[in-house]
Amino acid sequence: MATLERLADLLDRDAEVLGSRLDDITAWAAEYAPGSVRRVIDIGAGTGTGTLALARRFDAADLVAIDRWPTMVERVRAAGAAHGFDGRLRVVEADLDAGWPAELGGDGTGSVDVAWASASLHEVADPDRLLRDVRAALAPGGVLVVVEMDSLPRFLPDSVGNGLEDRCHATLAGDGWNSFPDWREHLDRAGFDVADQRSFEVVRPATESNRRYARLNVERMRSALADRLSEEDRRILDDLLTDDHPDSVLLRDDLTVRIGRIGWVARA
Repeated sequence: MATLERLADLLDRDAEVLGSRLDDITAWAAEYAPGSVRRVIDIGAGTGTGTLALARRFDAADLVAIDRWPTMVERVRAAGAAHGFDGRLRVVEADLDAGWPAELGGDGTGSVDVAWASASLHEVADPDRLLRDVRAALAPGGVLVVVEMDSLPRFLPDSVGNGLEDRCHATLAGDGWNSFPDWREHLDRAGFDVADQRSFEVVRPATESNRRYARLNVERMRSALADRLSEEDRRILDDLLTDDHPDSVLLRDDLTVRIGRIGWVARA
């Protein structure tokens, strides 16, 4: 549970960094949505960042947020209530690896106008099956929006450890971090028509909030790498994570947050 709480905190910080860029992504999605959006589903909602953005964008729609973890379900529910969306938000705890929830439709006469899957489709054991289920749940003219991180977040200048962040990312890539396919082929196979694909970049300066976001990511990276890096690289990472050290991430003015998203919009 502690690990999930940490992940939830990271997702919330990620939302802060994305800021208005997330609204740009939902605006892009809305360009392809039906004229009247009455029902929106957030697949793998996490802490509800996407759910809230969708609620703002499609302000006349009812929303369903789905997640498998009680910790995330509680966060989505609380976020919806805090922003006044609880009257039109339903939160469903469901493991999509076990099948599409029957109460959400999927018999080919679905009523979902917009389905949203942000950083969640690659977590599913059988994404092709899930994509078929989503397509069956969509109303005529409905769209599915798939969003992924196009790369791991970056924070450090190259001068830190002579490219330390690059070496860490290379090792993590070998472990399958942020690994996902080009979803176009999968969407085509499930019977979707891919209408658009777009990349979104976010660059943010060093602020207190962004430094804390960076620290969470560096800490997660350090934990995953354990002892697979050189002694010198481990020392540098540990210094970055020691809050009162002069090189601490929390004290750096040369930190820049760079994150990116890639998205696909597909019609049923």
